Order: sequence, then structure tokens, then C-alpha cells
Amino acid sequence: MAADSRAKAATLALRQRLLSSSCRLFFPEDPVKIVRGRGQYLYDERGVEYIDCINNVAHVGHCHPLVVQAAHEQNQVLNTNSRYLHDNIVDYAQRLSETLPEPLSVFYFLNSGSEANDLALRLARCYTGHQDVVVLDHAYHGHLSSLIDISPYKFRDLDGQKEWVHVAPLPDTYRGPYQEDHPNPAEAYANEVKHLVSSAQEKGRKIAAFFAESLPSVGGQIIPPAGYFSRVAEHIHRAGGLVVADEIQVGFGRVGKHFWAFQMQGEDFVPDIVTMGKSIGNGHPVACVATTQAVSRAFEATGVEYFNTFGGNPVSCAVGLAVLDVLEKEQLQAHAASVGNFLMELLSQQKAKHPIVGDVRGTGLFIGVDLIKDEAMRTPATQETEYVVSRLKDKHILLSADGPGRNVLKFKPPMCFSLDNAQYVVAVLDDILTDMEEKLRSCETLRIHPGKHPPNKQALLWSTGPGCRVAAGSRPS
Repeated sequence: MAADSRAKAATLALRQRLLSSSCRLFFPEDPVKIVRGRGQYLYDERGVEYIDCINNVAHVGHCHPLVVQAAHEQNQVLNTNSRYLHDNIVDYAQRLSETLPEPLSVFYFLNSGSEANDLALRLARCYTGHQDVVVLDHAYHGHLSSLIDISPYKFRDLDGQKEWVHVAPLPDTYRGPYQEDHPNPAEAYANEVKHLVSSAQEKGRKIAAFFAESLPSVGGQIIPPAGYFSRVAEHIHRAGGLVVADEIQVGFGRVGKHFWAFQMQGEDFVPDIVTMGKSIGNGHPVACVATTQAVSRAFEATGVEYFNTFGGNPVSCAVGLAVLDVLEKEQLQAHAASVGNFLMELLSQQKAKHPIVGDVRGTGLFIGVDLIKDEAMRTPATQETEYVVSRLKDKHILLSADGPGRNVLKFKPPMCFSLDNAQYVVAVLDDILTDMEEKLRSCETLRIHPGKHPPNKQALLWSTGPGCRVAAGSRPS
């Protein structure tokens, strides 16, 4: 604990010397040193309290006492290789099975979401005997080499797209090719997948899986139109492939209305494989893959065992069980629904007030605020978003931004995030946007184009002239 008294600058210097610069920090221009957490709050070395709107890992809240107690008590008794019989792993599998559709009845336990997605890919290829994968544009599924290959968010900056990877457009009804005014965007986006599959088959390729987050997160907090996944599943199954639902960031009650985000697509949609991570252990390294008996039997028929030394160990499963207990006892799924609705309402008021707020979308405690330069083109306000995130941090609110244009404010707080938190965060956001707009109006090179847009949604066009443009990492004077 002596390191807790180390000065922030000394910690930063050690990190810069000992860790790779590719291991990036939040707020690199002025990193935050966090030494303690509780619930939806984080505390720095000076004791300053921050509201955490980033951390979907601490699903039921930082250092939840029941989760900490479960880990501590089991650690004092046993933590060992998962190839021994133990009640915790079967109790945990049984509890998880009660939350999922009946066909998803076989479980594999692992240590991380990346491991879970890698295994899902192996399962799909083993069952189908096929190689190719259909993914969504801007997707991210993990840091293993196998997952970088199916993550356009990463591979476009590395080795590029493999011939066995087929990228479908994000089912984004705000910024994508089929928007909110389309008569049937679900069908239109699903047809894009159908065309991809047909094109691949014409080249002699065979589809193993359609791999997607149930709600694309890195892609910009996207809410796919209802019915999209059901139609996609028809096309993929017809091609002999499986559907994998990546619930690593969005499962476990976060969406409020349902325990799993894929359930938002309707009762008739059941994925062939579901992957879990991050939230299920509240920060403890535990992950899971759920699949059907048929897929599991095909994997078993290879004769090659699946061996993960500590995946599903007694401590991990005790933690997983405790997280489920907290979700039930504190009714956090219902809490996410009510707080999320309130937050959406407040943010929608900001959209009506501030021209820079182009779209507010989400469900439960998974919400995105899409900031734009102009309403007609919906041009991403990337630098302005960076400025807003930095100013929020100065006001002790930790929030991140993502999306293809890095212009979508992402609300993914711990599930105990409160109504008061929502009201406070939006009030601060309102002040920041108002202040930014006032400063930009006073700048001669700011262009307002009346007549081109409705009076209450005039385009804010940011000039490239000196002293007015919000440059990356800087603030208006």
C-alpha cells in the first residue's frame, strides 16, 4: 500500500518507463490517478470524487461488498484447477441457464471476453466445417490475433482485411445508408448481409458465422432496428453458418427491458452462441460461452479436449454467483430501465436545445449522444467531442467517446448509477455545451447558415481559422 502515497507525477514517470506507450491512458494530456472506488464513484489520490460513466466492467458497482466478500471467503478455502469437481461451477452454470433461452444450455468458462470470443469462433468453425466470418463494420471483438482479424476497428490499422472476412454495414439508422426515414431499415440492412453471403459463395467460400455485438458499442452505441438479427439469422443459417451474439459489453440487464441485449430483437431470435465477459465478474477475470447441445457435441466429436486451467475456478464462480445475487437483490435491471429512461429524457432535452447534439439513442444504461457539425450532413463533431470529454473530466465526470468519427459520447456506467447522478451529469453537460456555443458565437470565423436548416437546428460550422477552431487536445480561449 506504500505506493498509494507516491506522487502522481512519479507514477506517470514509472508507467512511461516500464509500460509500452501502446497501453494508452484515458485523458493522456492530464491522466487521472485512481486509488479507490465505491459504487458508481472513483477517487483519486487527493480524495477527489468522480462519477464513473465509463466503467461497464464494474457492473454492479466498484468494490461491491457482497462481491468482495464472496471472493474473499472462497479465496480462504480453495482456488484451484477447474478439472476437479466443485459445486460453484455447476451452480453458476445452472443460474446462467435460467436467464437464457432453453436451447442455450451448454457452458464453457474462461478468463476473459477475448478468450470467450476466440472459443466462439472455434466452435462455429468446428460445427460448420466452414472458415469465413461476416462481421459488422467498425466492430471490435477482442485483442487476440484471431479476433483482431474479425474486428474492422482494429484490422484496418494493421494487416487489413483477410479474404475470409466479410464486412457488413452497421445497422445504424442515424448515420448509415438506411436511416430513420426508410420504410424497413431492418430488412434493408439484413439484405446487405444476404448480398455479402451470396457474393462470397459465388467465389467458392463458405460462411462459418455471423459475429456481432447485440448492440454495437465501439461502433457508436448503435441500436439495430427490430427484426434485423432475425432476418440476418435466416440468411446465415441458409448458408450453413451460425450466429454469435457478443454480449460482453451489453448483457446482464444493462439494457433494462431484458437481461440480454439480443432479446430486444424479439422472442423468435435465439443466437447459436452467446459470449460473456467484463460485467459477469464485476472486474474479476471470468468469462463464459453459452451454446447449444448440437454445437457442443460437434466440438466434442473432434476428440480434442477444451482445457482452460483456471477458467471457472471456485473463486471466479463464487464471484459470478455473487454478481447474479446483487442483480436480483438490488433489482438492478429494473433500476437500469428507470434511470436509463430518465437519462434519455434529459439528454433528449439537450438535443432540442443544442444544435451540436444530433442524436440521442440507447436503452437502459447503454446510451450514446452523437455530436455533429451540421444537421444536413450529420458530419461528426470529432474535435468538439474531445473538448467536451475533457471538460467533463475537469468537472469530475469520467466519460468516453467512440464511433467511427469518435464523436459519440458513451454512457455505460455501473448499474447503480442513480437518478441524481443522471440529473447532475446532464446539467454539467448543458453548461459545457452552452459555454462552448457562446465562445464560438463570439468568434468572427464561426459560420452560421440561416435558412439552410430549421431555426432551432442551425448548423454550427467550425472554421479552420486561427483562434476559433477547437483543435484536438485544446480548448477555446
